[in-house]
Amino acid sequence: MRALSETLRRVDGRGYRAYGDALRGARFEFERFTLVVDHVQADPFAAPSRLRVRVPLAVAQFPQWAFSSKVRSIGSCDFLTRLFYDEAHALGADVRRGGSWSGVKGGDISIERPTQQILERTSIAVTSDAVEARFTASLPAQGRTILGRLAEQMLMDWLPRIVDASLLFVDRWGAAMLHHVDCYEDQECLRGQLRAAGLVAFVRDGAVLPRESGASDFPLHADCGAVPFASPPERRVSFTLPHYGTVQGMGVPVGVTLIVGGGFHGKSTLLRSLEYGVYSHVPGDGREYVVSDANAIKVRAEDGRAVRSVDISGFIGALPYGRLTTDFSTTSASGSTSQAANIAEALEVGATTLLLDEDTSATNFLVRDSKMRLLVPDSKEPITPFVLRVRSLFRDHGVSTVLVLGGCGDYFAVADTVLAMDAYQPADVTTRAHEIGGNPESEPAAGGVSLRKRLLLPDGLDTGGRPVRTHGLQEISYGEQSIDLRAVSQLVDECQTRYIALLMQRAAATIDVRRPLAVREALQAACELELDAVGATQFGHPIGDLARPRLLELACAVNRLRTLLVRLSA
Repeated sequence: MRALSETLRRVDGRGYRAYGDALRGARFEFERFTLVVDHVQADPFAAPSRLRVRVPLAVAQFPQWAFSSKVRSIGSCDFLTRLFYDEAHALGADVRRGGSWSGVKGGDISIERPTQQILERTSIAVTSDAVEARFTASLPAQGRTILGRLAEQMLMDWLPRIVDASLLFVDRWGAAMLHHVDCYEDQECLRGQLRAAGLVAFVRDGAVLPRESGASDFPLHADCGAVPFASPPERRVSFTLPHYGTVQGMGVPVGVTLIVGGGFHGKSTLLRSLEYGVYSHVPGDGREYVVSDANAIKVRAEDGRAVRSVDISGFIGALPYGRLTTDFSTTSASGSTSQAANIAEALEVGATTLLLDEDTSATNFLVRDSKMRLLVPDSKEPITPFVLRVRSLFRDHGVSTVLVLGGCGDYFAVADTVLAMDAYQPADVTTRAHEIGGNPESEPAAGGVSLRKRLLLPDGLDTGGRPVRTHGLQEISYGEQSIDLRAVSQLVDECQTRYIALLMQRAAATIDVRRPLAVREALQAACELELDAVGATQFGHPIGDLARPRLLELACAVNRLRTLLVRLSA
């Protein structure tokens, strides 16, 4: 600790590069932890420096339950990340100064702020002998002159206070941590029971699904009109969980489920909750114990996206001028071809539940009404509407569908379950829907969707030595290309996007050009790598701003790369 103080006073008033000369790769011993400096920014305007604190487990005194399994370790590290963030914020240590060129800049300590979802992250890690927090620090300067005294306040006053409050176990927040970890473990357990119960999703009675606003993922409060969810009696099921005990709520069965109802009655709100139900949520979010099939994916129309060698013939027949759709490529897909490709690509990497909303789907992809079929006969229409394929997807491939509808009753005849939303409360109207539309086996059995593998060629992922950067949640600059992820709605944290960018580079470097792997095999191998191993390989040291995505979102990013090279397997 004294060595750090002397170092910062020695560089005070010198040019900014003296920070790097004095601190790069250094370790400083404090009374209860070790500070490790992995990277020092070269300039006050550059990305902040990367640091770690290591607290010996014997000092941190965490109870045995905190890290007794991988699931509990993920929950504990997620909780500690939030605690570290909150303590830094309460001190004002995360406020970065950004004045004019000659003004004071930097002076903040920051860790990645988690979202409402509990994810496997690198911000906090537990080794055999220590708990480690990875964070950034914008080393302060005025102009390019080092402000050593302010750096001393950051690292020798604020940092020890943050560490003491967040990484040394105390009863003050121990009960909250236990609840957080138990809640996460229960949700993971619940999700694991869905398939055996014949369900693709479960929504707990009493859940609060609406959010504060379209720009907020925090729950709507009761005094603002939030309505607690209540299952229809016909769909109520219960599960026994390790800590919560018995939980009751609505089970969404496998097969074809429709969510119908008038506008503004909660159809899309329920579907969005199922989208995010692939993740577990923090206590108090309102969506705890709202869980979905781990391989559920939201698919939508995406006009203008590139598609490379995808078999969409199950939905789109031969196009004008002899263009085949068994090996379909385009630089600018239409609404219907993009939605067909999104489904085919999802199935290729193991999606088992499709989530669709009428509002974000191509109308001609979903259905053709009888009057249009009289005017434009089937012989002139290459599109086989989804309504004629949704049952064969389940029958032939075991892929379920949950579909929000507000203006199309043609799906009544192919649905196994129909739920009607009325003022944010569901009712089971399956019997009445079948009376109107017929039985679910009325769909013609002819035709189907073929699941064809594609081989991933590494040259298509090569950046040519150009940089890879992420821009928020929804964009990756990959070499000279920009990957647009705005339609990938189940990415929830920028740290996932950063990790996806790293995994794409890793795949490009490891796939043998002489023996290309199937897309699913290549990307699955990348997804199974240890988070820390990928970050350390790329940067030479652990970094704290990565979080694990699903294989499905990694594949979405790869498939939206316009230089992608794949070929259909025989």
